[in-house]
Amino acid sequence: MPNGLEGAPTQEAISATVKQLGCVQLDTLQMVRRSHYLVLWSRLGRYDPADFDRLIYDPNERRLFEGWQHAASIIPLEDYRYQIPHMRRLRENPAGMSLKWLQDPESSELLNKVMERIRQNGPVRAADFEYKGPKRSSWWDWKPAKNALEHLYAWGDLMIADRNNFQRIYDLRERVLPNWVDTSEPTWEERHHYWVEQAARALGICKPIQLAEYAYMKRGKARSYVENLLKDGVLIEVRASLNDGKVHSMVIHRESLPLLHQAADGVINPGRTTFLSPFDNLFWARGRDVQIWNFRNVLEAYKPEAQRIWGYFCMPIVHRDRLIGRFDPKMNRKTGIMQIKAIFLEAGIEISDEFIADIATALRDFLTFHAAKDMVIERSEPAELGLKLMAVL
Repeated sequence: MPNGLEGAPTQEAISATVKQLGCVQLDTLQMVRRSHYLVLWSRLGRYDPADFDRLIYDPNERRLFEGWQHAASIIPLEDYRYQIPHMRRLRENPAGMSLKWLQDPESSELLNKVMERIRQNGPVRAADFEYKGPKRSSWWDWKPAKNALEHLYAWGDLMIADRNNFQRIYDLRERVLPNWVDTSEPTWEERHHYWVEQAARALGICKPIQLAEYAYMKRGKARSYVENLLKDGVLIEVRASLNDGKVHSMVIHRESLPLLHQAADGVINPGRTTFLSPFDNLFWARGRDVQIWNFRNVLEAYKPEAQRIWGYFCMPIVHRDRLIGRFDPKMNRKTGIMQIKAIFLEAGIEISDEFIADIATALRDFLTFHAAKDMVIERSEPAELGLKLMAVL
């Protein structure tokens, strides 16, 4: 939808967007707002993140929950039942570090004590448990109580009831999960079938094997489910010319066919300019960014600074139907200034007045979403882009 025509996003719109995507990934990085907030902003424009939070954590409005799908994610509660087989497997067939920890007799006692404390005293954070053991060497070397909480959460005994400064607050499942949620356990086949079909709905159009990556499944395992969905007519095979100049076999969900026809007939004209989190769902299907848009999304946050080309948290720029560049923002929360550490355009992009106006409109909304008082551009390639943006902003 073109910028400015979205209207004020309601909780219904937020919930529907998460449902359409299947889930939204959580991440700890916060150079700007955290990724899950950005994914919604990219599609809906400026909204109140508190509305999103209430859908996850408010007992009276809860429609979403924290779970594990593509990664740690926000997931619609309608899909809770499809998490149950995975929870059961983690409990009944632990492996690796989990198995080693559970083999310690003290771990079983600790699990029981943690559950009893929550049952008697209510929700807890890991920080609520005193720890006097040796100093831990790295972020994953959790103190014992944190390990117990994470196991109980992974098994479904606990859920995330809230967050405080992004710290998880754990409570009993029965005190978090609404009574209306379907908890009947599907078979593994039903679960895989569901997530592969959901991937097709979310991606729109992709290569068949890319459905596996969106559904967070191994390609070999997903292949039979894709074939069955094609056989049943749920998925439709189409032929499409990609950026390598070749015609490829692609798939689309049958529910999306009207949109494909409207796009082909020119009824749908992409008019939106927005920015994407590097963790955005658009990039979950490996290689799709290059194949369709001739653009490679790169997250360099975990690289040494000297090895970064683009920046720590570079956000791709969508302009209408193209990915045309990226920028590396950092919100200085003390000064209220949005620092654009660097902004880059892809080769061959014309910097017209209309183009600048579109980018500036998206930037204004981005700044407002972050309550930024001002913005600076520290580096621009080409330099003309930065100069023209600052002139109109």
